[in-house]
Amino acid sequence: MLKMDELQLRMLKEVADLHKVPEGAYNIRSNGKAIGRQSSANIEIVPKQDVSGIDIKIKPGTKNESVHIPVIMTESGLKENVYNDFYIGEDADVVIVAGCGIDNCGNQDSEHDGIHRFYVGKNAKIKYVEKHYGSGDGKGKRILNPVTEVYMEEGSYAEMEMVQIKGVDDTTRTTIAKLDANAKLIVRERLMTHGNQIAKSVYNVELNGQGSSADVVSRAVARDDSYQEFNAKIVGNTECHGHSECDSIIMDNGKILAVPALEANCVDAALVHEAAIGKIAGEQIIKLMTLGLTEQEAEEQIINGFLR
Repeated sequence: MLKMDELQLRMLKEVADLHKVPEGAYNIRSNGKAIGRQSSANIEIVPKQDVSGIDIKIKPGTKNESVHIPVIMTESGLKENVYNDFYIGEDADVVIVAGCGIDNCGNQDSEHDGIHRFYVGKNAKIKYVEKHYGSGDGKGKRILNPVTEVYMEEGSYAEMEMVQIKGVDDTTRTTIAKLDANAKLIVRERLMTHGNQIAKSVYNVELNGQGSSADVVSRAVARDDSYQEFNAKIVGNTECHGHSECDSIIMDNGKILAVPALEANCVDAALVHEAAIGKIAGEQIIKLMTLGLTEQEAEEQIINGFLR
């Protein structure tokens, strides 16, 4: 029976919405090593031999199953690189829940760099949820640098939810995707920075197969003296549809740089980008204050709705 202390359980709830050890397939990593692992009849989790990480092998035709692979760090000064490869069999339909939580109460920086590679088989579907969270009152930073690579075969579908709302001091989030014919990628990023935090999001999506499509949308809030950068490039190499959007709220002394890019290498590539940065409208705050909210409560209500 896997046992975790109160801090580990709290972090597990924050990054994976889990109140206990999940049913089905899972791999729970804490402070540099696996503390619990379980495969299922259709999902096999195998530790790598050459580097730190795991292979997750999902059988063709697997339906209505999930796999959880959260990471928890509670030791100050710990730094790690982890490589996780997902092999999703043809016609499978599964949910993958990842995420990393760092609680740093010390004076040394703690860093987790996770490299996730997805090989999505023909007509397979995945929903991937990744949540990053930081806590702790130490002077050491909480650093997360996730790399996500997605290789999608014909007719496959991937929906990715990337969330970072609190406590991460420095992050560079890199997503690379290559799509074959009729494959579809949907990305929804939600991000908030505060204090002196720095967050950079980099997307490079290649639409290589006829009828492929991608929709990348980021909603972000920069507060205090934090800095954000959104750099998204969609490349259309054939008849395809691509859309990227960055919608940001800037507050206090925050700074935001949005760099959307499109590259069309085919006359039938239909590509669109949108970018908007602005402050919270005063009339929105006033309207909520007439309902009995304070100015601060009104701001929080607007931000929560924006990032939902």
